[in-house]
Amino acid sequence: MKIIVPMAGRGSRLRPHTITVPKPLIPIANKPIVHRLVTDIARILEEPVTEVAFILGDPAFFGDDVVKSLEELATSLGAKASIYRQGEPLGTGHAIMSAADSLSGPAVVAYADTLIRADFKLDPAADAVIWTKQVDQPEAYGVVKLNDKEEIVELVEKPETFVSDQAVIGIYYFKEVADLKNELQFVLENNIINGGEYQINDGIKRMMQNGKVFKTGTVDEWMDCGNKVVTVETNTRIIEFMKKDGSDEINTNPTLENAKIIEPCVIDPSVVIKNSTVGPHVSIGAGTTIENSTIKNSLIQCHSVIKNATLDEAMIGNHVKYNANYNKVSIGDYTVME
Repeated sequence: MKIIVPMAGRGSRLRPHTITVPKPLIPIANKPIVHRLVTDIARILEEPVTEVAFILGDPAFFGDDVVKSLEELATSLGAKASIYRQGEPLGTGHAIMSAADSLSGPAVVAYADTLIRADFKLDPAADAVIWTKQVDQPEAYGVVKLNDKEEIVELVEKPETFVSDQAVIGIYYFKEVADLKNELQFVLENNIINGGEYQINDGIKRMMQNGKVFKTGTVDEWMDCGNKVVTVETNTRIIEFMKKDGSDEINTNPTLENAKIIEPCVIDPSVVIKNSTVGPHVSIGAGTTIENSTIKNSLIQCHSVIKNATLDEAMIGNHVKYNANYNKVSIGDYTVME
């Protein structure tokens, strides 16, 4: 089984954090989004993962350090890492075709801006599976239309009238991903463009027209990382899942000086906390110092210094110096607020 991961976009909705770090590498509970996503997919699949193909953007932004971290991720799963570049941001279909050399055999295609919790078996009768989540407001999403055999017969973007409440979350399984490759090649060669871009949906629709059977695979939890608010919410939910699973990452041992931790939190052992209360639902990356502060429901990255703060639902980047009196802040890397 292969996992194909398009992650070339910079993530404009999560600025300022994505000015210096690609969105898929923003940490959730101290582990990059893409690492959590790929690891969770590998856990769900019953077959060993043989290759993880990552589609990256501009080398100036997705540099050698990014490549190294992704290669280490694939190796941790016992898989080969393949690195591809999407030279121009021309859409989801174009991104997938940037990894054309890896598009053969069974594969999962997953966009690296979402996290899931799921436990199910792939339907052996299906040529492909589109993972979905039941939502309360389907008119705000792309949804699937099903026939009486529970097969997907149409993809509908933000339907004005009710089609179904199963929203497409951006993760797909193909029994033979070369079928998708062939259809996307047609899309590119014939300049089939929607929304100014080449879309994966146009390749999928051609597969359906050619008789390929698509089924749904529903997930228990679908967590977005599209902007600061939902990313902090996702951080909280992941920490709760880790607590429920009994993860060793919950029980870390930072240096405490007259300080209290309210669990669950995910705190790197190198963190120093002085005269402060931290938690619940706080993640803190390596090398950070917290002093004279109260922090809850927040995401703080590496090598930052936080003093005299009362933070709730905050998101703070790397190498930040913060000594101020705001609580729901969103601060990117290398910011100084004193």
